[in-house]
Amino acid sequence: MHSMSSFSSTHPQAAVHDRTVFLLRWSLVVVFLWFGGMKFTLYEAQGIAPFIEHSPFMSWLHTAFGVRGASAVIGTLELATAAALTVGAFHRGVSVLGAVMSCATYAITLTFFFTTPGVAEPTAGGFPAISAPIGQFLLKDLVLLAASVVLLQSSLAQWKARA
Repeated sequence: MHSMSSFSSTHPQAAVHDRTVFLLRWSLVVVFLWFGGMKFTLYEAQGIAPFIEHSPFMSWLHTAFGVRGASAVIGTLELATAAALTVGAFHRGVSVLGAVMSCATYAITLTFFFTTPGVAEPTAGGFPAISAPIGQFLLKDLVLLAASVVLLQSSLAQWKARA
């Protein structure tokens, strides 16, 4: 179980780490619940369609399931990730699984940065500007990946410490 331990209470740095991991875990749960639930709406299915369509990893989903079906598959995976992150608060093995699922999600979505047209726009100075509707939307996934990696590192450390 991932609770504040007696070690944490006698070592302030460990207590800060525990609180940080707690905040990251539950923030990711909220993100996955919200994003995952949205994938079942037409609005979201149409919104993510250009990302899926241009992705070498995910374009097959449109062929196999259509735009709405592909979005539902992704939503199901995101809700499963939220569930794994939630259960992982109480079970170290599931904690590792949830963190890996979260890392994989954001690693994949960051590839959209390179495969989706319109992410960056050239500026007069030659430096690419990140477009508001596409590029800035994707850039948040860099922070979500970092949060996922921190959670994975913590989960693996707890796994090893109790093994």
